[in-house]
Amino acid sequence: MSASAILGLPRPSTTGFPSGATRLPRLVIECSSRPQKKATAHHKKTRPRKTQAWDIKRGPTVYAPLPPLPPEWSFASDESGQPDSVGASDSNSNTKSQ
Repeated sequence: MSASAILGLPRPSTTGFPSGATRLPRLVIECSSRPQKKATAHHKKTRPRKTQAWDIKRGPTVYAPLPPLPPEWSFASDESGQPDSVGASDSNSNTKSQ
């Protein structure tokens, strides 16, 4: 079935033209012989896949636990017992101590 028939476009007719000449439709639809996939569809189709048995059975990498944070990055409360608020007051306290 042609693309013109699927879309319901009129078929070329032979009436009205002398010597059996055919009239071409105004809109000609040409389908690509090798359509390309767009972004995500291409990445999904061409992503690397595990095919070897040893690779399929392999689990995720286990890393050593991270060391504790240094004291300047820990969340501690100041002398008043109130936790430090993140924002302008924290930056002001750092500039006064320097």
